[in-house]
Amino acid sequence: MNKKLLLAIVAAALSFTGTAANAKDWTHVKVGIEGAFPPWNMIDSGGKLSGFDVDLIQDLCTRAKVECELITGEWTSLIPSLNAGKFDLVMTLGINEKRKQVVDFTVPYASGVASFLTLKDGTVTAFPMTGERLNLNDHAKADSVMAEIGKELKGKSVGVVGSTSQEQLIQSYFGNTVTVRTYKSSPERDLDLKAGRIDAGFDSGVYATSMLTKPGNEDLQMSGPLVKGAMLATEVALGTRKGEADLREKFDAAIKSAAEAGVIKTLSEKWSKLDLTPTFSGN
Repeated sequence: MNKKLLLAIVAAALSFTGTAANAKDWTHVKVGIEGAFPPWNMIDSGGKLSGFDVDLIQDLCTRAKVECELITGEWTSLIPSLNAGKFDLVMTLGINEKRKQVVDFTVPYASGVASFLTLKDGTVTAFPMTGERLNLNDHAKADSVMAEIGKELKGKSVGVVGSTSQEQLIQSYFGNTVTVRTYKSSPERDLDLKAGRIDAGFDSGVYATSMLTKPGNEDLQMSGPLVKGAMLATEVALGTRKGEADLREKFDAAIKSAAEAGVIKTLSEKWSKLDLTPTFSGN
């Protein structure tokens, strides 16, 4: 046999062996989830995980033909744990440029907004555009609204969950004029808001809508616009480690299938009374 041909065959065989050794069949997938962000995910009275994310991931895993194991963790630990190999996917991960530097994203499985929370008889008067949608990328409209909100918040305190795009937005728009308080979870922040230890909160609009229907929250209200755009991560996706395109593609297909079948609409309306079905143009 020609020596060059033999070397080429050996090299090809070694290349195939290396590829096969590194390939993953993804029959079992570990999914990181906070478990403290209703209605997206929470621990119910029976000690079990529940919520929109939990119902949806069960459907997505069936569509992707993989067995999924849900593992809870503190919000700030989820991305580091993903990249350390503890999880293969992370849920409820809003897409923004900062996170794109450290993880890859599936297509969005939900499209939401963010909103301010205040006490009805608290230190903050009503913000403009309450209940109306506002895209922060529409600067001609949004900049004046956010400036007005900034005047009302000047010298006050705003509570946000740490390591979120909501924290990034408050720091970016108002960080020089307000005190930004960070929390491990939204319910923990709400306790301080209800007790008057902070003046306002800023969070997912889906979370706020659901939380206000629960007993004990009658003194709270959503105030100001329902915002998206800028650095806000209101397009919610699954996060994967960099370079694991095969897993990402499995769940891209599952998400699009679930959206087309109306599953995302049904489940999001069940848990939030809002249709969070994303659109996939440009993906």
